[in-house]
Amino acid sequence: MKATQHLITEHESVLQMLDILKSAASKLSSGDKVPPADLEAMLDFLKVFVDRCHHGKEEQVLFPKLMDSGIPNEGGPVGMMLFEHVKGRGYIGGLGSGVAKYKSGDASGIPEIIENINEYAELLYAHIYKENNILYKMADVHLTAGDQEELFEAFKKTEAEALPGVMGQVYRQILERLRLKYAG
Repeated sequence: MKATQHLITEHESVLQMLDILKSAASKLSSGDKVPPADLEAMLDFLKVFVDRCHHGKEEQVLFPKLMDSGIPNEGGPVGMMLFEHVKGRGYIGGLGSGVAKYKSGDASGIPEIIENINEYAELLYAHIYKENNILYKMADVHLTAGDQEELFEAFKKTEAEALPGVMGQVYRQILERLRLKYAG
């Protein structure tokens, strides 16, 4: 499998989580309750699967290889993706703050949750589109089959560090449970 195709496949899980988040935000907006444990599971998925694992593969493995192959960081697509990763982490932090308030019974956490989910989802929907349709296509042009194999092997190591043991399966189960509950 091409390394870029592996990342596109992971994006499918990220997009499912974005739909789950939007559904949870919609419930909160209309005054419905969302169990704090569900919000914490969503937040954990974002922090570990999306950021540490998926973005880790990009930041530690793919992006340096792309820069070595001539795709620029400063003023280029790699720099933009890195900027958006940082921006997304800010929304995750805001979501975490809102979830902590909500869990403690502080209603001021609700608008914070909704705002950060909506901003994060808007950012990530566009971010994933750009990666799938621009950056990864550029990578496929610039990287050899050997480069792709090397990246894929390095991705396995990054994933093993981010999701040790059975954690990958645990996150797939969390995603499926939340998908059935929120995104049907």
